Amino acid sequence: MSAFPRVDSPRVDYQTDPSHYRHWKLGFDGPVATLSADFDENAGLRPGYKLKLNSYDLGVDIELHDALNRIRFEHPEIGAVVITSAKERVFCSGANIFMLGVSSHAWKVNFCKFTNETRNGIEDSARDGGLKFVAAVNGACAGGGYELALACDEIWLVDDRSSAVSLPEVPLLGVLPGTGGLTRLTDKRHVRHDLADMFCTTAEGVRGSKARDWRLVDAIAKPAVFAQQVRARALELAHGGRGARGVALPPLQRSIEADALHYRHVSVAIERARRVAHFTLRAPDTPQPTDAAGIEAAGAAWWPLQMARELDDAILSMRTNELDIGTWVLHTRGDAAAVLAVDATLAAHAEHWLVRETRGLLRRTFSRLDVSSRSLFALIEADSCFAGTLLEPALACDRSYQLALPDDPARAPKITVGDANLGNWYPMASGQSRLQRRFYDEAEALAAVRARAGAPLDAAAAFALGLVTAAPDDIDWDDEIRIALEERAAMSPDALTGLEANLRFNGPENLFTRVFGRLTAWQNWIFQRPNAVGERGALKVYGKGERAAFDFDRV
Repeated sequence: MSAFPRVDSPRVDYQTDPSHYRHWKLGFDGPVATLSADFDENAGLRPGYKLKLNSYDLGVDIELHDALNRIRFEHPEIGAVVITSAKERVFCSGANIFMLGVSSHAWKVNFCKFTNETRNGIEDSARDGGLKFVAAVNGACAGGGYELALACDEIWLVDDRSSAVSLPEVPLLGVLPGTGGLTRLTDKRHVRHDLADMFCTTAEGVRGSKARDWRLVDAIAKPAVFAQQVRARALELAHGGRGARGVALPPLQRSIEADALHYRHVSVAIERARRVAHFTLRAPDTPQPTDAAGIEAAGAAWWPLQMARELDDAILSMRTNELDIGTWVLHTRGDAAAVLAVDATLAAHAEHWLVRETRGLLRRTFSRLDVSSRSLFALIEADSCFAGTLLEPALACDRSYQLALPDDPARAPKITVGDANLGNWYPMASGQSRLQRRFYDEAEALAAVRARAGAPLDAAAAFALGLVTAAPDDIDWDDEIRIALEERAAMSPDALTGLEANLRFNGPENLFTRVFGRLTAWQNWIFQRPNAVGERGALKVYGKGERAAFDFDRV
């Protein structure tokens, strides 16, 4: 079997809905939702493997991502989610090994990144969205299946003398758990280092009371009472749900062209010869509701929610389907006052469940920019509206350029720092705001920015405050931008990925940054080593009855 082709391969679509699910069953009972894994082994996203034993691929996680958003927005009565299996004696055996074996390196890395973001999103909703998650492990649970359980608030394991949890990647495959397993064992569950070492080098895993005593799970229960006890615990965690009536998430209206994506509030235009994509985010162009009833009535058409869904879809599509488009240039268009008016509504109704969930989706979407392995430039030009919520994408960029028009102050583009930026509505994975990251949390610089909050800042003022990288005038603008983009496109994409990841996260570390940092550095390296993917590497010979041949030099 050959690797997936890099070009001319079917386009991956991240849109789906429950009527099209092949792998998950979604049920609702009072304040508790149940997500049951029942993966169709014949419905892999690409040919060349079967999803046996509830093993998953990108298609499975696309459905999981969609299901989580439907619980968040369409079912605010839900306060707890139980993730379990509909198959006998198997919870989830993790990422499909044969899929990994036939995949290109880029596919594996993007797959792991999206899966990581989905797992992190579970924890994000548990922390800030009021949803709690219980993993009801009712069978064998290995690799990425256990990593999914680790993302939940609690793990319950059936005590049937055979069901076990395991991370067998090192002894079986010569790679590492790819979605945060090692970090969550230590940083989240506080599994002792020596026990974690034994656990991760023992392919058969740990079951029953030992799993509980080692802190690998929170509770065990006999098969006869397992479902009943899990249900009782989920009801305790649910606290009656988060809200009343939900809002439907209809399919996004978009058009896909050879070199463009078009949505209502977001568009992407690709310059293939320059390996550049231009993302344009548009401000609301119709009156937006200001009260809770109006927000609920607008539903998925409410500007911040619709724009966030569109941007999320565009980012994921460009990441997966346009690998060689290495620079993303961010633009905005529209009325900055309209953006700031929406921000005022987001602030006034911060405790409303739909506002909270919308801000959560914006937070997770902007975070996708931070961890995307693309160079990010912002261009602040005529008709821009980088203000408040729409200033965040510019603050996420590696560089930002603001057009200076000293002879035409009325037409000169402005940026506006708002409550969304100073109030840390959309923290990075590190927990810092992008302004805190930008200024290393230094009080003097942040105070200077805070003193100008709410005021439109032209290029000179923004540059003086350190909010933009450069402020070329209209004579130099075209040449300076052209040279910057051409220089970027000529550099090694591997070196740029490492550079950007290091420079974007310069502040305090936490579980999320360690998951991404360790995965990016170590798994990325290990996935290319002959001991894993060589002709006789462990990942290549798995399931063939052959022993892996290792180069035993330590590097």
